[in-house]
Amino acid sequence: MSCLQTISDYAFRSVGIGERSLPSENITLCEQVVLIGSGMIHNVYFGLFALALGFVLAVAVALGKSSRSALIRKPSEWFIFVFRGSPLFIQIFFAYFFFLSLKTSYPALGGLTSAWLGALVVLLLNTAAYSAEIFYGALRSIPQGEVEAADAYGLSGWSRFRRVIFPTMMRLAWPAYTNEAIFLFHSTTLVYLSGFPTWQQRGDALYYANTFADKTYNPFVPYPILAGYFILMTLAIIGAFGLVNRYLNRHLPQEARRRLRIRPNVIR
Repeated sequence: MSCLQTISDYAFRSVGIGERSLPSENITLCEQVVLIGSGMIHNVYFGLFALALGFVLAVAVALGKSSRSALIRKPSEWFIFVFRGSPLFIQIFFAYFFFLSLKTSYPALGGLTSAWLGALVVLLLNTAAYSAEIFYGALRSIPQGEVEAADAYGLSGWSRFRRVIFPTMMRLAWPAYTNEAIFLFHSTTLVYLSGFPTWQQRGDALYYANTFADKTYNPFVPYPILAGYFILMTLAIIGAFGLVNRYLNRHLPQEARRRLRIRPNVIR
């Protein structure tokens, strides 16, 4: 089988398009590259949607934590504590069995036992907790002079938040938030590893890398391929977030602009 035929058969196999059976013998390098790349579709899906939805929730939780009302502040603090205080692996594991128990009592919630929804919920809650702490720290670091200047111009309430507080919070938090986005995409490999089962062998990139390592008894081919894909994805994230960082700092002189510094987390 030529490499072009392999691409045609397996490029979208992880989403159910193309050849259903996996290669079982005489597995070629092209087949490993294509199928692991196909599995990256799942990783990108989980990462993009969890990041987008988690961003909105994180901003709300950060504002809740800074609230003077204990009824709003305490739930926000406990939300951050619980999801930052427990490993993501355990969260996904227990979430699957919790959703499974809900399914028996409430069949309408059966979709939560599927990785595309259930795991997405866990990922967005986890990244929201970490991001909320980042945004909260940035919120506390906003220079008081900027808030006083907004008051002097007659800005208050939503107008002051939208024009002064939120842009400054994003500018201060963006470098750290970029690291969180990178780690979130890396964490998507835990979905099928820790709890949610694959359906018809439609897994993520790590699932296919594990499959090939087991079948070929040679982990030194599929895992470097997997690492290469994630390195490329990390570079794409750095590039995209770098453009946003440049936009957020466009009003500052060149020497005062905050540059992105990637500090990968060793352990979550």
